[in-house]
Formats: sequence, C-alpha cells, structure tokens
Amino acid sequence: MKTEKLNISCLQTDIVWQDRDANLDHLSSLIDTINDNCDLILLPETFSTAFPVDAEIFSEKREDVTMQWMHDMAQKKNAVIAGTLLLHDPDGCYNSFVWMHSDGSYNIYRKRHPFAIGGEGAPIKQGSEKTIIEIKGWHIMPLVCYDLRFPVWSRNSFNGGEFAYDILAYTANFPQSRMDVWDTLLKARAIENQAYVVAVNRIGTTPDDTCYSGHSQLIDARGNVVCRAHEGQEEILSAQLNASDLDTFREKFPVGHDWD
Repeated sequence: MKTEKLNISCLQTDIVWQDRDANLDHLSSLIDTINDNCDLILLPETFSTAFPVDAEIFSEKREDVTMQWMHDMAQKKNAVIAGTLLLHDPDGCYNSFVWMHSDGSYNIYRKRHPFAIGGEGAPIKQGSEKTIIEIKGWHIMPLVCYDLRFPVWSRNSFNGGEFAYDILAYTANFPQSRMDVWDTLLKARAIENQAYVVAVNRIGTTPDDTCYSGHSQLIDARGNVVCRAHEGQEEILSAQLNASDLDTFREKFPVGHDWD
C-alpha cells in the first residue's frame, strides 16, 4: 500500500561540460540543502558530464566514482537519488537511469530511445526493458528525455484492479527550442495514463550553443501543473504527492477499465 505522502525534489541545474568532479561537487552542495524528509531526489539526464559526450571516454563502470557518489548521497539523505549516466556494462554502453537507494541497492532503467539525431549515437545501445520501481508503496516508471515522444512505450496498464504505476518520472536534457513539445507531451502522458508526472530538465548552454531553460515540473493525473520551476534558473523544485488525491480521481473516472 502506498504511503499517503511522497516527497520529491527535482534539481534543475546547469551541467558543466565534460567535468564530472565539478558537477558532483555542485550537486553535493545542492543536495545538502534539501529537507531531510525527502523520499526521492531527481537529477537531470547525464548529470555528471552533460549531453552528448563521447561514451568511449566518459562512460563508467558500476564500481566507479559516480555510482559510489550516488550511494554516499543516498545514504546521507536517507533518500533515493536518481539520474542518468553513461554506464559501460559487459553487454555494452547505455544511458542508464540509476535509482540508488540508501542501503546501496539500486535499480537501473536503460534508455529505450537514444537520441541519435542529436548526437547520442554509437556506441550507446538501445535499452529493451521497462522498469517499475517501488518507493514506499508507490510504483514509479522511469523514462529518459527522448522517450517522452513515444506514448506506447510509456503506456500504463490496469489489471486485477491495480495500475502498473502511479508516477512517470522523466529526466532530460530537453532544449529550449522544443519547450512547447516538452510541456505538451508531459501533460498528455499524465492524462492518458492517469498518473502523476514528475520531470526534471537542465538549464544552461553547451559548447555547441544548445540552450536549456528547465521547465522542471510536477503534473497531476488530471493534467494540471501542480508546480513548475522558474524558467532558466537554478532551482530545487520540491513537491508532495498525495495518494488519496490520485486514488480518488482514478475511482471517480475509471478509464483504466476501458484501456486497449
């Protein structure tokens, strides 16, 4: 059973190009300011290196620095720390959404849709499996940036009176030039799946002059924006999700029974 409340913080921040140490130091200082009752801290896509970078140079193994840093932060805050990095596993390199728990255990979702037209090409491989993560009884489906454009992949299900997930969680480097797409599709994913959507995006500018303006936000199952970070500003967006609000809406408008 879900806890009544789930506290989430999204770190809408700039990312220093190809400088892991600088990024981890900065994120550490931000995480230190987050309230100790937070359950889940979400970081932007490729939070340690920016996007895209040469995977042959910047990918890491699971025992390397960034995963250890995530464990240290999760243990320190007694919360889940989640974000993507390029992980080199025995079967290849993936843009991996790591969900690090305070006890050192972790879940990994491998990005299904690498953004090849934006430079995320070989040797980064395509993930093949959906992942559902449980935090305090809440079921969360993690997705990464370009995955947002593929509704079939993110489709919720309703079987035996239970939804597959309660929250869609997106981490992204989604450019300012496509913010209308970002805002529109996040709402659509919430409405069509009767789930909360929480989405964190970066700010700043990369060396190729790609600009990012954030628009990190929380959207309820009705498609209402509950809160949104200020455009173009570094910000920790914190919000509380309510199980009773979600369950009541699903019961009053039970479209899950009619899903294809």
